Amino acid sequence: MAMKKTDLEKNKALKLIHTMKQSGADRFGKGAAPTADRREQRRLDQEKGLVPFACKLNVDLVARLKTRAESHPDGMTGLLTDLLEKALPPDAQ
Repeated sequence: MAMKKTDLEKNKALKLIHTMKQSGADRFGKGAAPTADRREQRRLDQEKGLVPFACKLNVDLVARLKTRAESHPDGMTGLLTDLLEKALPPDAQ
């Protein structure tokens, strides 16, 4: 049974996508991290009580944060933690 030309092209595209995922191709200028390293980092973060927290910020503010995070010893996470702890009052218990 002969395949249609569109089916052949679709199969070629799927093979290409699979190959790219397996090769760990660079994305956004960064190499793909191995899965085991991500799992290990997630485990270490959980031990520290860290959880992912996403939000949308103005591009100018993000640029300022990135600049300040370069000189912060704990990077972006440490900088944001310090800034938020200073800005938010302690919980009243």
